[in-house]
Amino acid sequence: MRLKPDTYRLSANFPNPFNPTTTIDYALPEAAHVQLVIYDLLGQAIRTMTNSHHEPGFYSALWNATDDDNRPVANGLYFYKLSAGHFNSIGKMMLLK
Repeated sequence: MRLKPDTYRLSANFPNPFNPTTTIDYALPEAAHVQLVIYDLLGQAIRTMTNSHHEPGFYSALWNATDDDNRPVANGLYFYKLSAGHFNSIGKMMLLK
């Protein structure tokens, strides 16, 4: 028997502040196309963690403080946005080197 969440959920990343990696957990009560994207303070997308179809369940994404070209990003505040179906949620995190 597979556990299925009752609601969409985007959890706070852990640890926060972080160096060198952080984990972002999220839950989907139904199948959906999922995008999890990390943005800098200017609102520019710097890393797409996932952009694919997901079945219902619990998921984790590990970010290693690099951009889509695998270059290290600077210290500072970053935002992460989960979009799944009609659900959207944003969190913030701090990278301290």
